[in-house]
Amino acid sequence: MSGQESSADMLEQWKNYLEQDRRRSPHTVLAYLAAANLLIERNGLDSWGGLAKLDAASIRLHLADRRADGLGNSSTARELSAIKAVIKFARAQLGLSDANAPRIRGPRIKKGLPRPITPDDATNIADLVEATATDNWIGARDRAVLLLLYGAGLRIAEALSLKGSDIPLGDTLSVTGKGNKQRIVPILPIIGEAVGEYVAASPWPVVSEEALFRGAKGGPLSQGMVQKAMAKARIALGLPATATPHALRHSFATHLLGAGADLRSLQELLGHASLGSTQIYTKVDAATLLDTYRHAHPREKD
Repeated sequence: MSGQESSADMLEQWKNYLEQDRRRSPHTVLAYLAAANLLIERNGLDSWGGLAKLDAASIRLHLADRRADGLGNSSTARELSAIKAVIKFARAQLGLSDANAPRIRGPRIKKGLPRPITPDDATNIADLVEATATDNWIGARDRAVLLLLYGAGLRIAEALSLKGSDIPLGDTLSVTGKGNKQRIVPILPIIGEAVGEYVAASPWPVVSEEALFRGAKGGPLSQGMVQKAMAKARIALGLPATATPHALRHSFATHLLGAGADLRSLQELLGHASLGSTQIYTKVDAATLLDTYRHAHPREKD
């Protein structure tokens, strides 16, 4: 590899790595590209070698500048993760024996609990999205996507990454999640039926290696269109702003836990790398139970 290359070349290589090798979601790719671009630009870097040599002090100074830009704790923590990742990539590009980025502790973040919605609200959202769509096939499409999030616990990027080769859906579905990790999720009959109805109504043919869910012009369906459709339904139903597509996945997890699912099984269904990520749903379930208690207990009504 040459000693110097344009920042555009470096960013293109970084983008290709994230998309093709790491299979990151479009949202993550954009965020990691933006972080790398700022790091390269503000530090006057023109090679992977320069990026690989950044030490902890340089990174802290860069993050201090970003905090001065108005970056909060959560955003700073995310940007630090992106910076460490691109530095690790730079060192790997150079074939260095130690590819790890400098060890820097990010800001403490108080994690908020996921905000699930009720089963009735999840069903109502899916039904309303279908009923209010501009075309019947688009309504069937959006309902199918939302049911995959709520009924199978898929991330929105996972649902939209399904290919024509995944059809027809059986009792289970192999899903490729974060970090290229594969898992098997059960598919309820109502989900299979919804996807089948979309396929039958769609004006676009099912092609084995192309996106299953299509946009109005035939290209792959974007996350933004699903989010927009759900936001419209949320407002119409008077639900809070936390009722997003990802909240449907939270609801899937919370409702399964409440029905007696064990944490290890839930971890597998959600595709979490660590059990710690799954354990947060025990707090959600406890919080829901406490809220119900407060509203139902006679002394709370005095």
